[in-house]
This record gives sequence, structure tokens and C-alpha cells, in this order.
Amino acid sequence: MKGKRKAALKTTIFVLSSLLIVVIIALGCVGNFFYDLALNSDSDKSIVISEALDLSENKKANRVKSINWMTDKEKDVYITSDDNLKLHGYRIDNPETKKWAIILHGYGGNALKMCTEAEQIYNMGYNIIMPDMRGCGESEGSAIGMGWLDRIDILRWLDYIIAIDEKSEILLYGVSMGGAAVMMVTGEELPQNVKCAIEDCGYSSVKEEFDIQIEEFFGLPAFPIITSSDIVCLFRAGYTFEQASSVEQVKKSKTPTLFIHGSEDEFVPFSMLDKVYNAAACPKEKLVVEGAGHVGSSGTDPELYWGTVKNFLDKYI
Repeated sequence: MKGKRKAALKTTIFVLSSLLIVVIIALGCVGNFFYDLALNSDSDKSIVISEALDLSENKKANRVKSINWMTDKEKDVYITSDDNLKLHGYRIDNPETKKWAIILHGYGGNALKMCTEAEQIYNMGYNIIMPDMRGCGESEGSAIGMGWLDRIDILRWLDYIIAIDEKSEILLYGVSMGGAAVMMVTGEELPQNVKCAIEDCGYSSVKEEFDIQIEEFFGLPAFPIITSSDIVCLFRAGYTFEQASSVEQVKKSKTPTLFIHGSEDEFVPFSMLDKVYNAAACPKEKLVVEGAGHVGSSGTDPELYWGTVKNFLDKYI
């Protein structure tokens, strides 16, 4: 009798162990699939961002004009990241000014997607640095940093500017993922040259953003998919979604920051604006652009948008 019980117990343990192994393997496959879809720099991101970034014809036309404006002004510049990646950017010199702006693009984009914003800020009297964030454009990197890894890269771009002019006054400006990167870097110890920051439609944390997107685009629960992807991200990219938090970083910020969001943004939900704004310990202002979708605020009401930006910059630079 004891022998039968022992055999039955062994069988039960074997079955349960086998099931556990199957579940772990399945979750690993799911985690790797989502990681590759969302963060592998070689994968096509159009399935995720095509609807979110459906630009108006007017904004598309302005981007073409701004790219033409850039062609005889920009030059390629490069820095090396702390983990030895070659990072590319465009530099546009504005003679006889000590003011500089680092302008950061969104998820699935590259520096050239920011040429309209670059032209506007250049015309306010700024030299421009437009980085291709790691894994984007011409910058090296197998993983998209979602702002978290990029915050350290921004410190190296700051070093680049200060090496040119130690008395430079610097603005940090970014949209979407670039906006998150701006918030995340303001939680670090920054040189005194950084005078202020502007973030437009950045997310509160990578985890919250991915939780929303997995349900929105695939109709799947965040748990356990995002949890398994988070573990994969830690091993493959060196950070976790929870760790990559704009909210936690702005709690440490001393950099005056303008927070901007469109009221109709569904890709990075409008509700995230108050999360980051309320958490921020720095001098701060907030701009809500009514009726604007994701990255659509400057096109929906350009007069309000750029007027607010200029008034904010004039206070600090």
C-alpha cells in the first residue's frame, strides 16, 4: 500500500513539474514575442504606431518643408554611449547664441521626425541637437530604451554641448517616448547648463504604457504577458518596465518643466498628464491642448502651443 502511494506521489510530482515547465516555457515564448515586437530595434513598429501617429495633411506638409529647411544647415554628429554604442544626431548651428536645445523624437521614429519642432525652436534663437535615440535611425543599439536607457545617453549629449561651450544654456525638449526621456533624465544630477525642460505627451511609466497597449491592440490581459516580457527585458536590455518610471524620476527633478498633453490622446492616455505633473517636485507649468490626439498638440493649436513654449522659455533662458 505504501509503495502504491509513493508511486502515485511521484507521478503527481512529475506531472505538476512537467506542467510548470510547460507554463514557464510558454510564458518565456510569449515574453520574447512581445519584447521583439515592442523593443527589438529590428522589428517593424507600424502595427503599434500606425493609427496613433496618423498625422494631418497639414502637419505632413510642414514636416516636408522643415526637412527641406534642414538640408543645407544640419551636419552629422556622433557620440559614444556609456555602453559603447555609436549614437548619431544632427547638429544645426545658430550663429551668435549660447542657447542650445536637445530635441528628442518619439517611439518608432527618428530625429528627422522632429524637424518641424527643430525649425520652430531654432527660430527662437537656439542651436539644435537632434539625436537618433538608441536603436533608432542611424544610432546603434539592439534594444529601444523607452526613455530609460536614453536618459543616460542624454547626459552624454549634454557633455558634447558643454565641451563646445561651457557657458551654454540648454533646453531639453521631447515628445512621446522623447518626452518620457526628458522627464526621466531630469531625475538625474544635471549640469547647471540645463535651464529647463519641455515634455509633450510622455508616459507615466513604461509598465503603465505597455499594460494599456497590450489590452488596446491585442485584447489580452497585462498579466502575465507584460510580467513575462518584463523579465525578458531585464535579461535582454538591462532594465525593467517598472523601473522605467517618469513619475519616480520627476519626484527628484529640480529642472523647471512644462508638461503638455492633448485632451484626446488615447495612445498615451491624457490621464497620465496629471500623474507626472502632480508628482513633479520642480517648478512646473501645464498646457492642455483641447481636441489634440497623440503628438498632435502643436498641429491642433500651433499659436497656443508655440506661444506657451516661448513664454516658458523666456522665463528660464
